[in-house]
Amino acid sequence: MAAAHPTTKQYIQIALVLALLTAVEIALFYIEEGVDAVTTSVTAPALLILAAIKFVMVVGWFMHVRYEKPLVSRFFAIGFVIAIALYAIVLSDMGRAILGG
Repeated sequence: MAAAHPTTKQYIQIALVLALLTAVEIALFYIEEGVDAVTTSVTAPALLILAAIKFVMVVGWFMHVRYEKPLVSRFFAIGFVIAIALYAIVLSDMGRAILGG
């Protein structure tokens, strides 16, 4: 059973990766200030991608979904895909409302 869960060393490595990704997110946020619209249009998707990576890491290792039966992982993946699709639909609708289109 010990092999079914991460070791303390792996938890520390995962935490360091998550901290690094958080530092990158913070840097992107501060770099965005005072920069033109082209960089801003790249920053938001980059932040969303980094957040998704962190989400998958936390759920996979700290919530142990990675070590569950395949059926549990599939249910989680289906829910995740539906949530991303819904989020994209809402964002695109908000963009049209903001831009007046």
